[in-house]
Amino acid sequence: MQWFKRLWWSSVAFVLALAVFVFLTWEPDRQLGQLVARWAQPPSTFMELDGMQVHLRDTGPVDDPTPIVLLHGMSSSLHSYEGWQAQLQGRHRVISVDLPGFGLTGPSPQGDYRTDAYTRFVLRFLDALGLKRVILVGNALGGEVAWQTAVLAPERVKKLVLIDSDGYQPSVLSMPVAFQVASMRWMRWVSERILPRMMVESSVRNVFGDPKLATPEKVDRYFELNLRVGNRRALFQRMDQAQFGVSASLIRRVSQPTLVLWGEKDRMISPDQGQLFCRDIPRCRLVTLPGLGHLPQEEDPVASMKPLMAFLATP
Repeated sequence: MQWFKRLWWSSVAFVLALAVFVFLTWEPDRQLGQLVARWAQPPSTFMELDGMQVHLRDTGPVDDPTPIVLLHGMSSSLHSYEGWQAQLQGRHRVISVDLPGFGLTGPSPQGDYRTDAYTRFVLRFLDALGLKRVILVGNALGGEVAWQTAVLAPERVKKLVLIDSDGYQPSVLSMPVAFQVASMRWMRWVSERILPRMMVESSVRNVFGDPKLATPEKVDRYFELNLRVGNRRALFQRMDQAQFGVSASLIRRVSQPTLVLWGEKDRMISPDQGQLFCRDIPRCRLVTLPGLGHLPQEEDPVASMKPLMAFLATP
């Protein structure tokens, strides 16, 4: 009986500790109206597509025959490309977008976050904007969506830029705490109702090569946008539906000229995977970016832009 009492009291202590933790870290959803004022300043606009109000930024010369479309990674948003968009828009039409389930676009009504669902979304997005052919850029999840779009509809993609991209079976070095929690199904009820800011800060610091660059404003952005109504549940659904590496054999079908950028200090996806892309893609150039992590375009927009500009200038 003694062991039973110890077990009972341990269970009670655990439940009480969990209750206190939930109470202290409880974060209600943020309504879209609360977030737009801070995170959808001009040139942000919204487009109705697939039952969603899709958040995008469309800047630069409208007569550009081959616009650049920027796709962000998981739990991120179009803000990840603000530095690049500001530099590119003088010469190019540049379009960034919050993918379904993330940023201000929010959850998909269908709850489908498989990669092929994102690919179909991108093609409908291009159709809605009247874009026949683009240069497609993607980071992490956005990278896999980009190369799968290039395979599915090669006539729509002139060039491809993959930044620390998903695609192969991952060799994760250090998964952010937020993603670890999202992968714990037994924590779902709790996880959909809490979001400790310190956990978000730890995750943002983890994806930067230099953790000091995870400024309070950046942490605020990731924190608040992930609290947008429906985004927490969408992240869990994405984690459940993701099948990392199952389509890797398709990478050999990429026919477009491709630039692969990889942060040397990426702790999420091993930089070795950049070499795999250029092993399998015939017209491919790999550039490793010293000192940068999983989000080089956000961490150092100037340094990461240099190889991109050279690539864009190549006929």
